[in-house]
Amino acid sequence: MFHSYAAIGDSFTEGVGDELPDGVSRGWADFVALGLAKAAAPEPVRYANLAIRGRKLGPIIDEQLDAAIALGPEVISFNGGGNDMLRPRMPEEVVADRFRLAIHRIRDAGIHVLMLSGANPTDHLPLGRVFDARGARLTVALQDLAQLDGVTFVDNFGDRSLRDIRYWSADKLHLNSLGHAKVASNVLTALGVPVPDEWGVAEVAAAPAGQKSRNTATYYREYVLPWIGRRLTGRSSGDGRTAKRPTLEPVALDA
Repeated sequence: MFHSYAAIGDSFTEGVGDELPDGVSRGWADFVALGLAKAAAPEPVRYANLAIRGRKLGPIIDEQLDAAIALGPEVISFNGGGNDMLRPRMPEEVVADRFRLAIHRIRDAGIHVLMLSGANPTDHLPLGRVFDARGARLTVALQDLAQLDGVTFVDNFGDRSLRDIRYWSADKLHLNSLGHAKVASNVLTALGVPVPDEWGVAEVAAAPAGQKSRNTATYYREYVLPWIGRRLTGRSSGDGRTAKRPTLEPVALDA
């Protein structure tokens, strides 16, 4: 049972797509922290989330990894590479090597590693087959890390149920609240921690699958073209943003 947890990554880990009324993103890592806290009660669980949307793997490692290790948590969740996959060219060996080195740095610090692959959105995206192949190759290239002591691997990319459109937000790139809760249930199950019944994950999973969506002109105008514009001008959705929870703070059980 872990009593301190730090998360690093990009929009997936920040929780984009699961926005609370005050505009703050919640997401799967927040759900995991809450699940840990419920299981550990009355002992407190402390949680930090250093993830920032739009970050490629290099900046995640350069800007977040040392800061997370310095917090001294019992477990760090690490995910990255999703934004690298969406670029015109992806240096797959470089990405895999950097990912591998990050996992070993966390282990060398005596911290348990929660290694995640991101959920797979490619059924719903333009050029989805290209991104799907990249993600599959990266997952296979890093599969041996899952066998290491001190590593728990959660393969969300390979979870075909998560491809259902019901789990995705309007931009079809980020999970919605249901999707984030499903990822959190995958994580807690891998850690041997009960999934709170009130999340309704089992009921949603048992419901009929959603219909395949179409990418309309409105979708391209509202989501695809702005994304392309940021790429062409060297901007990121995370420019100017800071971590939403940069230090280990107690998790409120009524969250």
